[in-house]
Amino acid sequence: MIRSFRSKALKRMVLRGDVSKLSVPNVPRVERMLERLNSAVLPEDLNLPGYRFHSLKGQDKGRYAVDASGNWRITFGWDGKDAIDVDLEDYH
Repeated sequence: MIRSFRSKALKRMVLRGDVSKLSVPNVPRVERMLERLNSAVLPEDLNLPGYRFHSLKGQDKGRYAVDASGNWRITFGWDGKDAIDVDLEDYH
């Protein structure tokens, strides 16, 4: 389950259905990924074909990412059975 967000735009999309603040080109894909993330019990539940699930390194060690669209990634931490600090980043 998603417990917290870093991205106000993602939070607004999940809680209100408002996608107006998202700058990512493929919003339906982001919505599907967040639905999967919300139902995940382990971070590895996002290790699906086309998601390119990977753990981050360096200052983001302990966080994970999946490819959303182009250079955009959904990044998140994990605590128990919950995704935390879910963000949408262009970190390349």
